[in-house]
Amino acid sequence: MDKNFVIGLVLIMLMLVGYQFLVPKPVEPAPIAQVNSDSAKAATAQAAIKADTTTQATVSGDTAVVKIAPQDLVIETTDSRIVFTNKGGVLKEVMLKKYKTYDKKPLYLIVENHNKFQINFPTQTGNVNLADQFFTTSSKGQTLAAKDSAIITYRTDLGKNQFVEQTYVVHGTGYVIDYGIKSNSLVAGDKSIQLDWKNDLLKLENDMTENRKAITVNYYTDGLHSLSQSPTANEEAKAEDPVKWFTIKHKYFLAGLIAEKHPFTNVDVKTDVNVNDTTIVKTANVAASIPMSAVQKNEANFHFYIGPNDYHIVQKVQAENFEENVYLGYAFLKPINKYFLVPLFNFLEGFISNYGLLIICLVLFVKTLLTPLTYKSYISMAKMKLLAPELEELKAKNPDDAAKQQQDQMKLYQEVGVSPLSGCIPVLATMPILFSLFFLFPNLIELRQQSFLWAGDLSTYDTFIKLPFALPFYGDHVSLFTIMMTISSIGYAYYNNQITPNQPGPVNMKMLSYIMPLMFMFVLNSFPAGLTFYYFVSNVVTIGQQLLIKKFVNEDKIRNILEENRKKNASGEKKQTKFQKYLEKSLQAADEAKKKQADLEKRTKRK
Repeated sequence: MDKNFVIGLVLIMLMLVGYQFLVPKPVEPAPIAQVNSDSAKAATAQAAIKADTTTQATVSGDTAVVKIAPQDLVIETTDSRIVFTNKGGVLKEVMLKKYKTYDKKPLYLIVENHNKFQINFPTQTGNVNLADQFFTTSSKGQTLAAKDSAIITYRTDLGKNQFVEQTYVVHGTGYVIDYGIKSNSLVAGDKSIQLDWKNDLLKLENDMTENRKAITVNYYTDGLHSLSQSPTANEEAKAEDPVKWFTIKHKYFLAGLIAEKHPFTNVDVKTDVNVNDTTIVKTANVAASIPMSAVQKNEANFHFYIGPNDYHIVQKVQAENFEENVYLGYAFLKPINKYFLVPLFNFLEGFISNYGLLIICLVLFVKTLLTPLTYKSYISMAKMKLLAPELEELKAKNPDDAAKQQQDQMKLYQEVGVSPLSGCIPVLATMPILFSLFFLFPNLIELRQQSFLWAGDLSTYDTFIKLPFALPFYGDHVSLFTIMMTISSIGYAYYNNQITPNQPGPVNMKMLSYIMPLMFMFVLNSFPAGLTFYYFVSNVVTIGQQLLIKKFVNEDKIRNILEENRKKNASGEKKQTKFQKYLEKSLQAADEAKKKQADLEKRTKRK
């Protein structure tokens, strides 16, 4: 046998034997029914993954891939229903149990698909968006009693034995959620993590325009700063100093974050508005930096506040001047609201549950407190009324010389010891309270959804008649409380004009007193019904006070006092008041000016 033939035959046999051991046996074909079943399961799984994004690589830089399914965790407190998600380890939903939207639906301040809370976390291989990471937790959903609390911890691995951990502490009552983030990251501590919070503010109140005027972003450095509250324009700002806290502010609610130890830096805030959108009032965005060193030292601790913008709630929040989220007016008016009207309002709340009746009681209390000023104002007007005939005579002497008329009036006031300002000062003294209420009522959450008579909600305008069109500067509705306020203001002006003499000058003050209420009717038509109702009741009570005072005032006695003053001033027995001295100086200055004018005219004629 040929040697080459034998070698070839042996090699072929070895190849056949090796093939049996080295090549796996083919799998027997499965029955048709089993194939169809497995295909259906695979398709279902793929669809679920596609729809829910259920899996993700959570180990950065390693070859291993850990798959985690999305999972919600619900915590119920006495005030809120809070939903967390392990995707990003963030708040997914926050519902306030004690409040409803204007159309009586559940009120959410954090809503899935309308809220994005992102943290870009630096690693050795680049930034990682934690919102895209799936976190693990051993915490469970639960319902808390008022004195209880729950700790929720979310953790994700960054690879190379590095991790990020987010911890929340939810309290059984209140609207503060403690939040902390820590890591053993090896990245240099001089870097920062970037926080970006974008929130669509949904329509919670009925008036979209007024809502857009109220919505803003507040941030606190060494004082409060706010974005402009335009209902139509986008606004943005950059904080020049470190920010201690910021809030995304609805008309009556807040969603904010408070820094405990390390303030936020590089803070940019903005609001975007789409005037054609009927669901989203505005979109607010806050971008800020947090020091990496704080995260590494476990010092990056914060507090969410997600709740009502109620003065007596927010003033208890452990943050510097956090109560300034409730706007109480200009600096000179704020003390009146803060130390008088707000405490008085809340005191009356303890006894009166109907807020319409509470407003009436508030008016009565304030008016009773100001009765001495009202009395002085009435006496002053009574004196002016008695002087009216003499003033008309003086006016008739110089019908075409307003300056001479005014000069003669001042002499008469000096003779009888009357100050025309004495009637104005008491009225002016009450103006700060009226102005304070102008700012307070639109910001009082206590009035929200409180009904009275035909007004379904005292925190917004009452729509007594809905117009089929919108009038410029007025709106598309008629507020009956505003009409009542206007009529009562005109009635009050008419009553005052009957006992007040005409004043010389280019402006007819009596006519102006009728025009002003009509102007305010347009201005206040879309203001809260509680405010216009207060002004209406205030006008009615003031007229009633003056009618009551009139019964106890004897005009003959006032006339006698004026005559006695005239005699004493003529004889020099009575000491001049400051106002009388002022009048005398003014008259002397007027006489000197008149003489100089006459001399100038003579010189001009001679030339």
